[in-house]
Amino acid sequence: MAVLDGSIMGESSNSSASYIHMVQHLIEKCLIFHMSKEECMEALSKHANIKPVITSTVWNELEKENKEFFEEYAKAKSKDDRMSEEETSQMIQKMISDSSKDYETTPASLTTG
Repeated sequence: MAVLDGSIMGESSNSSASYIHMVQHLIEKCLIFHMSKEECMEALSKHANIKPVITSTVWNELEKENKEFFEEYAKAKSKDDRMSEEETSQMIQKMISDSSKDYETTPASLTTG
């Protein structure tokens, strides 16, 4: 897969893998807050400066690896009410802030695996 070979940011494969891991972590946070793929792509683009194509690609890979989870997630999501834009924005800002702290305090050896 081209995204994993280091071409995503023009740096080494370790930094690309770390970047993808961070995107995956942020997607998992979006899932906790019952966001759709499109909502997640928009939120990460707006608040974390992550290109929607990156979020979409990582999301698609997660769906392939966790098909049953995403099927159940889609069923549950269809029953949920959407949060207001303000609630979503506040939640995303907190999520990004918490994630930044996680990555600042995590030794590099743990983020490259």
